[in-house]
Amino acid sequence: MLKTIEYIDGVVRMIDQTKLPLDKEFVDCKTIDEVGNAIKTMVIRGAPAIGVAAAMGVSLGAHSIEAKDFDTFYSQLETMCDTLGKSRPTAVNLAWGIERMKRVARENKDLPIDQLKKRLEQEAKTVCDEDIEINRKMGLNGQTLIESGNTVLTHCNAGALATAGYGTALGVIRAAVEQGKDIQVLANETRPFLQGARLTVWELKEDDIPVTLITDNMSGHFMRNEKIHAVVVGADRIAGNGDVANKIGTYMVAVLAQKHGIPFYVAAPISTLDLTLASGNEIPIEERSSAEVVSINNRRITPEGIDAAHPAFDVTPNDLVSAIITEKGIARPPYVETLRKLAES
Repeated sequence: MLKTIEYIDGVVRMIDQTKLPLDKEFVDCKTIDEVGNAIKTMVIRGAPAIGVAAAMGVSLGAHSIEAKDFDTFYSQLETMCDTLGKSRPTAVNLAWGIERMKRVARENKDLPIDQLKKRLEQEAKTVCDEDIEINRKMGLNGQTLIESGNTVLTHCNAGALATAGYGTALGVIRAAVEQGKDIQVLANETRPFLQGARLTVWELKEDDIPVTLITDNMSGHFMRNEKIHAVVVGADRIAGNGDVANKIGTYMVAVLAQKHGIPFYVAAPISTLDLTLASGNEIPIEERSSAEVVSINNRRITPEGIDAAHPAFDVTPNDLVSAIITEKGIARPPYVETLRKLAES
């Protein structure tokens, strides 16, 4: 199984997703700042993977602290965590991973500092292992919604590369295939960072799952001609009412799916829920560099001096979402009730 990120001998090793699919290279992070930079520059991406990276980064930060008492140690750790938490704003898993590690530190404050550092490293590795298991459970839950013979549309990459392994949306597809179902995939290329073209099709090709790449503006054509039976996407943050923040272009796909009577499913772990937010209007939307829009592989595709917008995410309202697949079960409307029930179960 593909491992997106590992914690080996004091080093956080991750696949450099900016180099795929042409080159499979790894980045070794030895400090919390290096992990933060990897998140910011999208060496690692995808909400669950960012959460795992955050936990591992906090552990690296903890190992670098020289302190004899807990209060001094924790003060320095908090400062490091505050900086790491600013790496990317939309994916709630970043804050989730950091807060989990801080909580473990507080719960073990009576340990000697060297033992506390080992405890935090153990927790970071546990977060990674749990993520893979969560994805497998999510996949088994979600595959019940997919029938043999279906063609499934995806948008962006919500596969093993977006997690510690296996995947969320692609985990649903993988689980369906493992159950013996005949599944075809249409993958939106996902401009401007091309996660679908570079990452999703690479993953599916590696697993011998039939996939066809399409440009983002082809989705409506294939839906109208009854070539798509379901849409499955991931999420970076889900508000308490079921509004979903995901890669830019997801909202457009959801509108088209509803128009054509096609179910639109979201696969995300419980850690991606942000029940403190009443609606998606409160989700911060990351604005990335316009350079990623006006260029492809560092080659400019539009005249100099042209302005370009680049919101990295959009919000899909809950009334366009057929179901939200989690490791604890499948939520359906009304999401205010069903999501909270799953989160508390």
